[in-house]
Amino acid sequence: MIGFCFFSPRCVALLALLAVAACRQIPPADSSPAQLAAVIVKEYPHDRAAFTQGLAWDTGAVYESTGLFGQSSLRRVDLMSGNVMQRRNYGSQFFAEGLTVLGDSIYQLTWRNGVIFQYDKDSFALRRTFSWPHEGWGITHDGSSLIISDGSAVLYFLSSENLTEQRRIVAHDGGQEINRLNELEYVSGSIYANVWRECRIAVINPADGAVTAWIDLSELCARMQGDDQEAVLNGIMHDPDSGRLFVTGKLWPALFEIKTVPRQP
Repeated sequence: MIGFCFFSPRCVALLALLAVAACRQIPPADSSPAQLAAVIVKEYPHDRAAFTQGLAWDTGAVYESTGLFGQSSLRRVDLMSGNVMQRRNYGSQFFAEGLTVLGDSIYQLTWRNGVIFQYDKDSFALRRTFSWPHEGWGITHDGSSLIISDGSAVLYFLSSENLTEQRRIVAHDGGQEINRLNELEYVSGSIYANVWRECRIAVINPADGAVTAWIDLSELCARMQGDDQEAVLNGIMHDPDSGRLFVTGKLWPALFEIKTVPRQP
């Protein structure tokens, strides 16, 4: 109970904090998230020069977005060989980020260019360009709505028809916001999110933003990153037909099919 504080500096500061918390609508601390580890099922080749920003599976093909100014691209990749089967390159003014495939369209983000591109899935022909008032980091979908991260703890749900915002959630573990949400994937009713520069994936409840599990990939990161600070975990892909789950990273020479198991102490 706050009581009467007559607008003392301490009271004003406390009220401000309470207002911010109410605005972000973070629920009280809930049960602790499950702690999971990744076990490698199979390893596939991956373009070591690909600065991977987004990864998606659709009807037997891998779709990949690569970043960096002057090197950004949209790709269709053969899983078994790692060969790029189809490619659309960007000019030096664009820094591509995440992508997702919904229906017969590919939606691809840009980092700070303020636009989202919609392409025909088969031809890579540009269909529409949408304005986006935030940074673009990761994108996925739940079958109807697009879900976008902007590098904060916020996830935006948008109409796939006109990209108008429907709602938003704040990712949190108990009362702590989880910032730097990056590449996203919708997996069996949950949102899987890379946390930039961390070797773990947050499993997020799309209803309220609560983290229900953490997937530890530190051993895989140690093997792949070496001394390259840019070669971070960044790429999650799910095949809904088989249930397979894949991960990779920026500049990684391999893409991994993994399964999750309880992490041992």
